[in-house]
Amino acid sequence: MHPVETATAPVPQAGPDPRAAPSRGRLGTVLASCWLGIVVLGAAASALLPGLDPLRADFSAILQPPSARHWLGTDAIGRDILARTLAGGRSSLIVGAMTVAFGLVAGGFLGIVAGYLRGVVDGAVGILTDLILAFPALILIMAIVSLSGAGYWTIGLLIGGLSIPAFARLARAATISVREHDYVQAARNMGAGPLRIMRTEIIPNVLPAIGAYSFAAVTASIVVEGSLSFLGFGLQPPLPSWGNLIAEGRSHFATAPWITAAPALTLCATVLSVNVLGQALSKGRP
Repeated sequence: MHPVETATAPVPQAGPDPRAAPSRGRLGTVLASCWLGIVVLGAAASALLPGLDPLRADFSAILQPPSARHWLGTDAIGRDILARTLAGGRSSLIVGAMTVAFGLVAGGFLGIVAGYLRGVVDGAVGILTDLILAFPALILIMAIVSLSGAGYWTIGLLIGGLSIPAFARLARAATISVREHDYVQAARNMGAGPLRIMRTEIIPNVLPAIGAYSFAAVTASIVVEGSLSFLGFGLQPPLPSWGNLIAEGRSHFATAPWITAAPALTLCATVLSVNVLGQALSKGRP
């Protein structure tokens, strides 16, 4: 007699949990939202609370390391680094908001009009965006700032103007896709004019794509503003900016690295958080 062979069923291998990636994504979104909330609240507090005055100097606490009295230390004339970092966030948020507002409105309008009307209008908008892209952005901003001076309006409008081509091309591509849908054709057959169709049918369906890109525009504006301030062509002291705070700490980096580290790390964390939220919005993840 032959021994009875018993068949053993294969043991299923444990695969990756499909819920792990969404959970990590939601955690990143929550952390990014919390960080940006802290930055916004800190920027508002620095403008409202006298105890967070970024210009108040304490000559008895010059170049002090982080302590219970000064959580992030002090600079070369005794100014609190925490107060100055929070105030620098206010400058970056103002410039970022102005950039998105101007770039989205102007670029979105041009892109929607070009994408819906096509023809000569589309060609003219294309030439305009190519002209803007033809100028070296950093050199152009430096030249204008040198002539007119630096301020929130100057920096915000300049960076916003340079973001118009990106918004216009994105809005144009989305409009070309939307204008062929049945509901647009139905509105056109019912006698609706171009302005009404763009207002009621095109804009509501194009805004989500532009809104997702706005996060990328905010990060770019924060980095550009910080770079200009670092080079001395952005917001000028006494207006605090993350860029000029980093520049101020260069000469004391060996002995007081906290002067540069605090605004630099805050800038990096803010840019990362805005990017995380932008990616979550583009993927439709809460």
